[in-house]
Amino acid sequence: MKRLTMKTIILASLLISAINLGCQDFYTDYEYRVPEQTEDGLEVAGMGQVNIDTPLVMDAIKHIGGGKYGEIHSVLIYKDDKLVLEEYFPGHSYQWDASGHKGEWLAWNREMPHCIHSDTKSITSLCIGIAIDKGFIENVHQSIFDYLPDYQHFKTNNKEYISIEHVLTMTSGLRWEEWGVSLGSIKNDQIGIWFWEDGPMNYVLGRNFVAEPGKRFNYSGGDIQILVEILKNATGMTLDEFSEKHLFEPLGITSFDWWLKFPSSGEIQGAGGLKLTPRDMVKIGSMMLNKGMWNGQRIVSEDWVSKCSKPYAGNYGIKVPGEDLGNVGYGYTWWTKQYPEYGPMFFALGWGGQKIMVFPELNAVIVFTGANYKSKVKQNKILEKYILPALH
Repeated sequence: MKRLTMKTIILASLLISAINLGCQDFYTDYEYRVPEQTEDGLEVAGMGQVNIDTPLVMDAIKHIGGGKYGEIHSVLIYKDDKLVLEEYFPGHSYQWDASGHKGEWLAWNREMPHCIHSDTKSITSLCIGIAIDKGFIENVHQSIFDYLPDYQHFKTNNKEYISIEHVLTMTSGLRWEEWGVSLGSIKNDQIGIWFWEDGPMNYVLGRNFVAEPGKRFNYSGGDIQILVEILKNATGMTLDEFSEKHLFEPLGITSFDWWLKFPSSGEIQGAGGLKLTPRDMVKIGSMMLNKGMWNGQRIVSEDWVSKCSKPYAGNYGIKVPGEDLGNVGYGYTWWTKQYPEYGPMFFALGWGGQKIMVFPELNAVIVFTGANYKSKVKQNKILEKYILPALH
């Protein structure tokens, strides 16, 4: 093996330093640009037009671009019904079996759908809300087994008392180990379900009780999979079909991709199997900000948005692993947090730093995407230090 000379080592170090300096200079020299007006239904404006402190947000973008807050792929700000910030950064695609779950290196842009991971749960629950609005489902207080004709044999040992509301709020009481076990282990139920030959529903409904339904929060992708089956049986449409017709099409969202399906049954993974562009994530946030309305059209009821934006009884003081959010609450699959200076926030939250954040009192939506799968997500620091003061 050829030994590296000191001259070679020095030259290599200088080259790496030059590359790093170039990246830093790019973001040091960053200049704000008004988002491009496209035909996707989002109106754009400059930050100054909606009274945002532009230099403060620019400082945030420089630090994000310099890597201070880990791997962030996009930051978008929507204020007073206008998209006023849209910035993208290079980074890795998601790949479960790659080191750090990081796949191909990409130059992210507005046209590229992003894995939104558990933000998917919040989209799935919106479909349940729409199905109730349209009369396919009577109400959230019904037993889950009212809509599970193929699984009546699990209706034993008081499982019939699990309601639709219980699975919407992750208080079904069924055993599910997701947060406390590595995602690289089959002992994590979110991984184990993929290797269950009898299909995901048999896996979930076969769990034993660890708490009385409605009494204890336990983060569970299994609860969300129950909602997928309920929606299919109540409406006669699969999740991808229903979401396209009743949610995405009215919002003008065309690039969605339900990419993740169970090999044993072909069923859609409703807890984390969706890709959306960040702009389309903004549309979801705008609809929620406007109490279920989009461009004058009712998408989901105001009551449903209210149930999403407020913690369910007992769902308080939750700490999300890998996040810097502090204590949060949980409603109908949407998280909640109270900021003393800025008012309430409710948000969709996905592994690695995918967020749709709604601030009713600021009339704003903030979207992040990223790939911080193995490191702590520090987006709340960005919010509190830069973005929220700039909006306020």
